[in-house]
Amino acid sequence: MTQPPHDEPTAAGPDELREQVEKTRQELGQTVEALAAKADVKARAQEKAAEAKEQAAAKAGELKDQAALKAGELKAKAAEAAARVQDKLPDPVKDKAVQAAEQARAKAAQAGQLIQERTPEPVRAQAVQGTRIARDNRNLVLAAAGAGVVLWILCRRKG
Repeated sequence: MTQPPHDEPTAAGPDELREQVEKTRQELGQTVEALAAKADVKARAQEKAAEAKEQAAAKAGELKDQAALKAGELKAKAAEAAARVQDKLPDPVKDKAVQAAEQARAKAAQAGQLIQERTPEPVRAQAVQGTRIARDNRNLVLAAAGAGVVLWILCRRKG
């Protein structure tokens, strides 16, 4: 059998032949490493996942910045609209609204004072304690209230 001709010239001596063999080994080793890297599916998948994660984080940052910008714009527009509405309200309506608010505050304060004066001290202490417990367990109270509303709705549908 004859071998096909090589692109490289044949070695003139044993030293040159050894150099060619060493060079070929190095090239072959690099080729094997490249093939092994391509065949390592797990590593390639991890690289792709890391790239996707970085891209998602960058996109999320961009979207967050855009949302903050839009929120600021909407807030400014809302404030502007509220100012326009207030400017268009006639003065008598504004005055009546202010008076009504003041009266409501005064009545609420008066009612609170009256309740405080007429409530016995042990009941007030228990109310303060109950308020503190409710404040400390806000999520539990909200969940119980939600369950109560659901039960009430279900009972109304059946009856």
